[in-house]
Amino acid sequence: MNLVYILAVAFTASLLVYLSGKISKTLRNFLAVLVSLGMAASVIYLYNHSFAIHLSTGFPDFPLVLRINTLAWFFALIISVVGVLTVIFSLQYIKNKKRTDFYFLMLLLVNVSMLGIIFSGDLLSFYIFWEIMSWSTFLLISYNRGAAIAAGMKYIIMSLAGSAAILTGILSLYTCFGTLIIAELAGNLSLTSPAYTLFIFLLFFTGFGIKNAVWPFHSWLPPAHSEAPSPFSALLSGTLIKIGTYGLIIFFYVILGMKKFIGLKYGFFNLQYMLCWIGAFTIVFPTFIALLQNDAKRLLAWHSIGQMGYIILGIAFGTSTGVAGGIFHIFNHAAFKGLLFLSVGAVEYRTNGVRDLNSLGGLLKKMPVTFCGALIGACGIIGMPLTNGFVSKWLIYKTLIVEKYPFLAFAALLGTWGTILSLYKFLHNIFLGQLPEKYKNIKKAPFTMQFPMLVFSLIIITCGVLPGIPLKIINRIITSFGLKALDISIWGVISETGALNTVNIFFALAGAFFIIWLIFKLWPKETKIAQADNYAAGAAVPRDKYNYTVNFYNPLYRMISPCLRDFIDEFYIRLAKITRSLCNSIKLVYNGDTGYYIMYIILFMTALIFIQIKWSIW
Repeated sequence: MNLVYILAVAFTASLLVYLSGKISKTLRNFLAVLVSLGMAASVIYLYNHSFAIHLSTGFPDFPLVLRINTLAWFFALIISVVGVLTVIFSLQYIKNKKRTDFYFLMLLLVNVSMLGIIFSGDLLSFYIFWEIMSWSTFLLISYNRGAAIAAGMKYIIMSLAGSAAILTGILSLYTCFGTLIIAELAGNLSLTSPAYTLFIFLLFFTGFGIKNAVWPFHSWLPPAHSEAPSPFSALLSGTLIKIGTYGLIIFFYVILGMKKFIGLKYGFFNLQYMLCWIGAFTIVFPTFIALLQNDAKRLLAWHSIGQMGYIILGIAFGTSTGVAGGIFHIFNHAAFKGLLFLSVGAVEYRTNGVRDLNSLGGLLKKMPVTFCGALIGACGIIGMPLTNGFVSKWLIYKTLIVEKYPFLAFAALLGTWGTILSLYKFLHNIFLGQLPEKYKNIKKAPFTMQFPMLVFSLIIITCGVLPGIPLKIINRIITSFGLKALDISIWGVISETGALNTVNIFFALAGAFFIIWLIFKLWPKETKIAQADNYAAGAAVPRDKYNYTVNFYNPLYRMISPCLRDFIDEFYIRLAKITRSLCNSIKLVYNGDTGYYIMYIILFMTALIFIQIKWSIW
C-alpha cells in the first residue's frame, strides 16, 4: 500500500468531513468515523512491511522520503487506534457545542499529521508535518475560547521555540552532510567532534522535549489539558506528546547511533546520565504536584508529565530491558491515560462541565461503566499486576536495580507512591462517598462514550495478562537499534536475573481475591442506613459533600505547597513579562508616525555626516 496515497486521501477526506458538516451533521459524523477507521485499517495492513518511497520535489538536494518499518508501524498503530476512539467519543461529547465541523477537521488533521511525521524518512517532510501538527493542536487547545486562548498561546509560543531549535539542527546537519534523509544521516554524527554532537543534541532535545513536556519544558501541558476538550486531552496525552519521544528515539538510536549515544561525553558531561536524572526528576516533581490538584484534568495532566519521566528514563538507559520498558510504556500510557481522560470527559458531560473533585462524589452507582474504566486506568498508571503498566514499569525497575542505580530506582518507586495517593483521591472524590443531591437523577454515559472506554480497558488488561504480544514487536525494534533481544514468551520475559510470568501472578491474585471474598461472605451482614445518615470524626456529613473531611489536609498543603511550586513555570512567566516590557519599549520607537521616521532619518544622516567629518580630520 502506497504511503503517499494513504496520507493524500486522509488529508483530503479530513477536508470533506468539514464540508459535509455544512450539509448534514449525521453525514459528517459518519465520514469522521469512516476516515479514522480507514487510517487505522491502512496502518494495520502495513504490519510486517518495510520499504521507502522517494518523491522528487524539483530540488535535487531535497527529495522527500516516506518509509515504514517496525518502529514507525508501532507508533502509527498507537496514533490510529487512539484517533479512532477519540473520534467516536467526540460524537456525543461535542454534539451541542459550537464550531463542531471545525473541531472534527482539526482533530483529523492532528491525527494525519502525526502519521505523516511517523512515516517521514527525511527531516524536511518530518518538519513540514511537525508544523501542521503543532498549529492544528494550537487551534484545538484554544477551541473553547476564554481561558483556552491563553493556554493555547502558551503552547504555541513554546512550540515555536522548539520548532526553531529543530529547524536550526536540521540546517546544521544539511550544511555538514549535504543530505536530510534520515537513513543517510545515520551514523554520520559519529565522524564529528563530541562538542558538535552535543550542540545538535541540545537543539533536538529542546524541540522534542517541549512537545514531550519533559522537565523543564513541561509548563504548557497542565493548562492545555485543563482547557482543551476532553477527547482531545486523551489524544494529546495518549499520542501527541509521544511524538516528541519518537523524535528522541530517532535521534538517539538512528541518527546518532547507539554506540555514539551511550559513549557521548564532553569533559565531565555525560549525556546518558544527564537524561536519566532528568527522567527521574520528571517522575517525582510533577507526581507530587498532582496531589495538590482539585481539578480532575489538571491532576491527570501533571501525571502525564510524570509518566514521561519513566519513558525518558527507560529509553535513555540504553539497555535492552530499559529501552523495551520505555517503548512499551509509550504504548501503555496511551491506553491508560486515554482511558482516564475519557472517563473524566464522560463525568464532565453528564455533570455539565464539573471537574472539581470536591464537588463530585458517589457516581459509582450512576455511572458504573465509567467507574470501571477509571478504576482500570488508575490500576494501569499505578502499575498494578495484570495491567499493562505493571509490565513496562517492571522492566524499567529491573533495569535500574540490575544495573545498580539505587537512587534512580528509588525515584521511580517514589513516583509510583505519589501516583497511588493522587489516583486514590481521583477515584474516591468522583465515584465514592456520598452522592450530592443535585446528581441524584444523573444518567450513565452514552454508548458512544462507553465503547471507547471499554476498548481501552480491554487493551490494558490484555497487554497486562499477555504482554508477549506487544513485546515481540518491541523486541524487533530494539534489535534494529543493535541491542540484544529479550527472551519473550506470551506470558512475560525470561532472564537470568528473574522471570516475569503473568500466569503465576494471575493465579496468586485469583487465590487472594477468593480468600477475601470468602471472608466477606462469611462476615455478618451489614445494616443499611440512609445515605445522609453518615458520620465522620464524630460529625454528620453535610449534604452535597462527598466527605466531611474535604479540607482536612489544608494545613499540610499549606506546609508543602511552597516546596512544590513550579519554579520553571514562574521563570517562563517572568521571562514573558520582561519580553513584553521590552517590546512595549520598542513600540515607542516604532509607533507608525511618519514624522518620527523622518526625524530618525535626519538624525541618522546627521550622525553619518559627523562621522565623515571626524574621519576626514583624522
